[in-house]
Amino acid sequence: MFDSIESLLKQIRVGEDSILELKDLRYRGKQIVEPHRNSIADELAAMANTGACVLVLGVDDKTRAITGIPEHMLDKVEVWVKDICNDLVKPQLFCRIRKIIVNSGNVMDDGNIANNDKTERYIILIDVPKSLFVHQSPGGYFERIGSSKRLMPPDRLAKLFQQRGQTRMIYFDEQAVTNAPADCLCKDLWSKFKTVNSPTDDEEFLLKMKFLAKDPDGNIYPTVSGVLMACGKPHEYLPGAYIQAVFYRYGERDAAYQLDARDITGPLDRQILDACAFVRKSMRVYAVKEPMRRDIPQYSLQAVFEAIVNAVAHRDYSIAGSKIRIQVFNERLEIFSPGSIANTLTIDTMPLRQVTRNELLASMLSRCRLESFQEEAQRHYFMERRGEGVPIILTKSEKLSGMAPEYRLLDNAELMLTIYAAAMPEVTDNI
Repeated sequence: MFDSIESLLKQIRVGEDSILELKDLRYRGKQIVEPHRNSIADELAAMANTGACVLVLGVDDKTRAITGIPEHMLDKVEVWVKDICNDLVKPQLFCRIRKIIVNSGNVMDDGNIANNDKTERYIILIDVPKSLFVHQSPGGYFERIGSSKRLMPPDRLAKLFQQRGQTRMIYFDEQAVTNAPADCLCKDLWSKFKTVNSPTDDEEFLLKMKFLAKDPDGNIYPTVSGVLMACGKPHEYLPGAYIQAVFYRYGERDAAYQLDARDITGPLDRQILDACAFVRKSMRVYAVKEPMRRDIPQYSLQAVFEAIVNAVAHRDYSIAGSKIRIQVFNERLEIFSPGSIANTLTIDTMPLRQVTRNELLASMLSRCRLESFQEEAQRHYFMERRGEGVPIILTKSEKLSGMAPEYRLLDNAELMLTIYAAAMPEVTDNI
């Protein structure tokens, strides 16, 4: 937004306007007590709903004096801002956060400091891009008018939803993640998508794949799908982009009965395989003689694979901090996926219709070859995109256990799938 520190300082001297907001911070010990988190969330959402703006922390908005941020609090303030963007703004907001050293005092016309005060102080710049989405914060839906924010009246809000819905040509999984560097994408992870017709230039290829995106200023950032598919640690940039798996001894969610637990991280294809391996390791397999030995697993691994792929491919990644949860009990398996059902689907129509929330992610998973788990999944790629996933989950599981799996929508915010375990045969050798 500002091409130099001098231009920023001159703008601070002029004061707040439609693109610049100044905030001083107050502390109690190592805690930030002013301004309130909700207030900052409202400001950031208003900026994103209006246009490209900058929030500067460490400057008094009334006197325009550079009060600064203590050096030992810089990292704390950065995390504070990230948490606000992730937890209090919906959908989550990707901002570029920069730490800058400037001189203290009051800024003059030429960008110099009054009273010859040359003490170095730290400030934090938060670049808020104009969003492709309409963002909600704790106070509601705000927009920026001049140097202040206001709640959008219903007609203005409806118009903004319509405008951004019509002009937005990308889904959330194609949005740029401006808090992640472009080099977080690992060539070993994205090169498998290359073909003989792919561009030879790496950057050109990644832009074409929509693993990278350019902002209006020409800056290049990884996209949500790029981070999820080609970054070794996507949860560092997209909080909640991992799977939490827990195995309980009995049928209760009780830490006293917890036998195993793991946070499954990494690119999405690796998460899927590791989650399937966790379930396979946790479930029991029985053997019966009929007269030949026959193994009876608690769950159909084909159904488990389809269920985990669906959870990963169709979850709502705009809900920051909400992870996929897999919970294995002695008589059932539960999978929780963040977000409501995509588009116009209902619980009843899920086996009959095919709707994709994350089109780019689904496309990448359909091109991602399944190097292991092929026999259990009975396919060669992670997704086939024929709308067979839910029917396979339902039919394979019911055939094995005699009980149909159940889908439930919890508070219109999380989809829960329960798969019931096969009953223990009367005469068994437990293996």
